[in-house]
Amino acid sequence: MGKLPSIFNDVIGPVMRGPSSSHTAASWRIAKICLEMLQEPLKSALIDFDKNGAWAPNYREQGTTLGIDGGLLGLEMTDNLMKKTEKVAVERGIVINYKVDSFKTKHVNTVRLNLEGIKGKKVYALAASLGGGAFEIQELNGFEVSIRGNYYELVLLLDDGMDIFDSIKLALPELKSINKSIYNGSVLINVKLSDSLSNDTLTLLKEKFSVREVVLLSPVLPIIAGNEKKVPYTTIDSLIKYSVEHNYDLGKLGLIYEQSQSGLPANEVNEIMVNHVNIINKSIEVGLQGTVYKDRILPQQSHLIDKGAKAGKILKNSIVNEIIKNVSAIMESKSAMEVVVANPTAGSCGAVGGVLKAVADELKASKEELIQAYFAAGLVGVYFANGPGFSAEEHGCQVECGASAGMAAAGIVQLFGGTAKQAIDAASMAIQNMIGLVCDPIADRVEAPCLGKNVSAAVNALSSATMVASGFNALIPLDEVISTVSSVSSQMPTCVKCTGKGGLAITKTACAIKAKLLSQML
Repeated sequence: MGKLPSIFNDVIGPVMRGPSSSHTAASWRIAKICLEMLQEPLKSALIDFDKNGAWAPNYREQGTTLGIDGGLLGLEMTDNLMKKTEKVAVERGIVINYKVDSFKTKHVNTVRLNLEGIKGKKVYALAASLGGGAFEIQELNGFEVSIRGNYYELVLLLDDGMDIFDSIKLALPELKSINKSIYNGSVLINVKLSDSLSNDTLTLLKEKFSVREVVLLSPVLPIIAGNEKKVPYTTIDSLIKYSVEHNYDLGKLGLIYEQSQSGLPANEVNEIMVNHVNIINKSIEVGLQGTVYKDRILPQQSHLIDKGAKAGKILKNSIVNEIIKNVSAIMESKSAMEVVVANPTAGSCGAVGGVLKAVADELKASKEELIQAYFAAGLVGVYFANGPGFSAEEHGCQVECGASAGMAAAGIVQLFGGTAKQAIDAASMAIQNMIGLVCDPIADRVEAPCLGKNVSAAVNALSSATMVASGFNALIPLDEVISTVSSVSSQMPTCVKCTGKGGLAITKTACAIKAKLLSQML
């Protein structure tokens, strides 16, 4: 592995609202950082997307505007005002406009932000959404940067020719990295830190080095980088070897891994996971109680499973019923802009949570056993994050529902009491079954066929876990399966990678649904 992903930063998370983690959560994070860079109240913003990028045809429908609006308004994701950001902007007298343009990009999910404050200060940023809520700000006021929200970012602006690079390193011995960019006769120095700096320190830096501007940007990811400890296993082979040597299951290995990545003690890491699982289970409760949201395709349906069973129309006392019910409830909460956990993405957030709760309830597993199942699932997701990642715009739904199926399968084996090797093999089998899965959301809403794919991923996870725990052979190792996902995606046409230009998205009925929803928006 290169720079190792974090379970909470990159796999199980973020905690968010909105239909899509790549559209809504990442854009919110980008906007939040840009607003902080402005250092004064926002007056107006112009946001544009490249016409050839993946966001141009669906930035409104998949919640990019909601995320950017919320970030620029300074709203937290859990704030109910996130459901009506446009109204809030009008009430505050803030003008936020969107357009499709043409500009050079490095990633299919690229956005430009041009902000102006009430005192006239301007901030320009070029940023990309990398999948699952991950992002990178690549340009800041014309300067090349790489800001991913996992550090405190100290930004110093000064005149070209001022040689303070080494002096800054001496003044801030705790820095994790320092980079310099030159643009239009000026220099930007970007320092990454794992801890904040006091206002007095910032003032001292500005005065001592005669810099024009000093800004400290706060991290937006839950795990701050720079406190990592050596992980005792990096490859899947070394993980399995370590598990045998120490007699650890995959849940224990997941906890150890995140301890190493975060630098936090086991109890704090465990508490973060407890909070995430509580939110996931709450999203099931909210969904089952009934959700309503104007701009969505599907009505509430999760309650129909119990109704059908009571009426004798479907099997009774079936765990598949519970899986479908739970998955549907999470997806309905997501589509109603309620709080959910991207797991590993918002578009695939129903599978892991839905099936793990169903299996845990069936087994009467303890809360701690369920938490360990999530650590097992998260560790499988780490290897996926370090491979293709979770961007459907790059790889199709095989990296969303496909990844979630593998994660869930590992978690189920953990609940079964299986070994780390069995959990890894179950993940491999589940992902094998979903290689090549396209991403073709109807009417650009992350509802259908997303719901069916989440349910399929969850049931696939249960069958794969059951087969491996019974002695079935997964045959292909997980690392080879993940590598295959990347190679297959390179052969898939762009039209079936979350663009709304292929698959079910362009059927006659889908086009009619899209036209109807568009007319309601006008």
